[in-house]
Amino acid sequence: MDLNYYPGCSLHGTAHDYHVGILTVFPGLGVNLVELDDWNCCGASSAHVMHPEASRELPARTLLIASRSERPLLTPCAACFHRLRLCQSHFKKKPEDHRASVITKVEVIHINEMLMKEEVRKKIQEKIKVRLAGLKTVPYYGCLTVRPPQAMNNPHPEDPREMDSILNLLGADVVNWSYKTDCCGGNLAMTRPDIVRKLSGDLFEAAREAGGEVIVTDCPMCQANLDTRQKEIERERKTSFQMPVVYITELLAVAMGLPETRSWWRKHIVDPVPLLRSKGWAA
Repeated sequence: MDLNYYPGCSLHGTAHDYHVGILTVFPGLGVNLVELDDWNCCGASSAHVMHPEASRELPARTLLIASRSERPLLTPCAACFHRLRLCQSHFKKKPEDHRASVITKVEVIHINEMLMKEEVRKKIQEKIKVRLAGLKTVPYYGCLTVRPPQAMNNPHPEDPREMDSILNLLGADVVNWSYKTDCCGGNLAMTRPDIVRKLSGDLFEAAREAGGEVIVTDCPMCQANLDTRQKEIERERKTSFQMPVVYITELLAVAMGLPETRSWWRKHIVDPVPLLRSKGWAA
């Protein structure tokens, strides 16, 4: 299976471990990723509030590049996925624009949608070497991949289930909690860290109350925000969470027995290794 691959800026920067994990895991699942040639930033950080036209034209250019082949476009970053889908939603309402028919025909796929495809799930089952039994996982989707529902097209926008299903497939325990799609405050990381600490702190409190041991996400901004802020939130709330925040691809790699994970953990502020070793798994 061949897919175009749009990593976006985060996966070539702060979330490079997510990028490397995807490039390591997917070939083993029979998926060949072809990085999109000459892709550009989607403008997610600021274009939508600073320059509405730029917020459409930046993802439009990437979609036009992707349209040169008939391959679907895999987009792991929640913010990039959000901007691409919103761009397509905009052009569906502008049929008079000569680019509309081209931009809207590109199949934009989020990483969770890809992992849920039946042929990929079968491959995951074949490749599992370590069942993650006893690992209490908290699936955290964040706010971008499900909102607005009419553009994101998730069948369960208030209760997304893709990561839950994948984690169950790996043998992990998936805890029920009501904060799956609450915002962590990622966009306010520089301007209002007080709000970020409040929102992210509430997520950690809820995850702990639900009995979770590790937060699992598919969003590079959520991962960075929760991981880097955890210690200051602990100081502010006078408590200790010690809850690793990992990517779904990292747990896939653990379950597949891939040794490369050992080099990925070094980028985490809250080290997942003690938790994984306590379960008897090499990390």
